[in-house]
Amino acid sequence: MSFTNSQRFFPETRMRRMRADDFSRRLMRENVVTPDDLIYPVFVIEGTNQREAIPSMPGIERMSIDLLVKEARELVSLGVPAVALFPVTPLSVKSELAEEAYNPDGLAQRAVKALKEACPELGVMTDVALDPFTTHGQDGIIDTHGYVLNDRTVDTLVRQALSHAEAGADIIAPSDMMDGRIGSIREELEMNTHVNTRIMAYSAKYASAYYGPFRDAVGSSANLGKSNKFNYQMDPANSDEALHEVALDLAEGADMVMVKPGMPYLDIVRRVKDELKVPTFVYQVSGEYAMHMAAFQNGWLDERSVMMESLVCIKRAGCDGILTYFAKRAALLLNE
Repeated sequence: MSFTNSQRFFPETRMRRMRADDFSRRLMRENVVTPDDLIYPVFVIEGTNQREAIPSMPGIERMSIDLLVKEARELVSLGVPAVALFPVTPLSVKSELAEEAYNPDGLAQRAVKALKEACPELGVMTDVALDPFTTHGQDGIIDTHGYVLNDRTVDTLVRQALSHAEAGADIIAPSDMMDGRIGSIREELEMNTHVNTRIMAYSAKYASAYYGPFRDAVGSSANLGKSNKFNYQMDPANSDEALHEVALDLAEGADMVMVKPGMPYLDIVRRVKDELKVPTFVYQVSGEYAMHMAAFQNGWLDERSVMMESLVCIKRAGCDGILTYFAKRAALLLNE
């Protein structure tokens, strides 16, 4: 529909009229964030009764499995439907070929089992990528020149994904950006009777500078050093390419797709939702969280209002759900 001056004009139309009272503002509100929209990324470490603060992510901690289970119970009580699990792999088990990624007794696999046993109603999403497990910090297997080998990496990602599904993961989330990995993982899951294990593909994952605090959190930044991920993650300058990536992942069997990072890439979210009309998620990444928290702690911005505004704008762009480090804070506020 196109609007002309003959359709609506002042003073018969006063746009402020509907904004005059709280009740009418609520009646015409187009987008609402609820706990149902939130996925909480969590970091798990070895040990018992262990907590580690993450200096670049104030308020977020690495937790041992026993404490993570307690956190999960609270999230369930707040109505948060799912967590995204990220293991902090000890240096002693990292390797060039990332064999620990598919260890059935690995940290991630044990955490999945514990979470599903304690909170079967909580969705557990696992990260499928090799950077927490490689000595070089890349998301895949590298050649002698440091180039990430696509097909060799996919073979390992498939083994990792299957180990997560066998541990009880509800959602497999490949974040590696290798070509063809969704189809290979979907085929392996189908062959092994995991037909209802969902795949959320990190389809439009950009080679962003906003990931720094996350790499600190999982312990991959030191391994990566001065290297980068430009030859497999997307160029921030590109938009059409994202649509091709999403379409390919859907064709290969993805149930949901993700755009990452969040607020700087909401134009991509809108295009994906408008053009493909599929379940679309956003990861409000560690750098976005860290910037907000720095402003809150310095008194430059109001935490409650800005936190919720940032989430509403992501919903307004068209996403169905949000992975955010604000999930617990937002759920607490929404439950008040």
